[in-house]
Amino acid sequence: MGKLTVLALRAVLVVLLAGSVCVQTVMVALLADDLEDLDGDLAHLRTPILVITVLGLLTVQATLVSVWRLVTMVRRGTVFSHGAFRYVHIVIGAMVAAALLLFTLGVLLAPGEAVPPGIILLMGGGVLAILGVALIVLVLRMLLAQAVARDVEAAQMKAELDEVI
Repeated sequence: MGKLTVLALRAVLVVLLAGSVCVQTVMVALLADDLEDLDGDLAHLRTPILVITVLGLLTVQATLVSVWRLVTMVRRGTVFSHGAFRYVHIVIGAMVAAALLLFTLGVLLAPGEAVPPGIILLMGGGVLAILGVALIVLVLRMLLAQAVARDVEAAQMKAELDEVI
């Protein structure tokens, strides 16, 4: 991966992480104020909606930090090692957690007339999309496992060849 690509990806990651921290600190407080004004069907869901929002943002932040660490490993040439699996597992776990949080939010908002059914269906589609991306990352994890196995095998063959010579 070239220097420019790494720099561009890191810039995007910094902007996304700063944006998520801003949303977590400022926008969640504004959302809490807006939810206080609710009465009727959604008034009792104020706390669960805020908790799901904060936890969802934490899943995004965990993913961004893990991708940063993986990019660092790529730049150093150490991504084809067992240490990379830790970060890939965090990304997969965060995506599954985000899908579960969105599903939970959909279940909480589904009863009653406060939220249109189309919004709930869009949330269900979002859950499927997030799980689809998690499956793609799982496939990429399997490719990483094959690459690490080949790297270990090559190192063993080189060691054997060095002994022969």
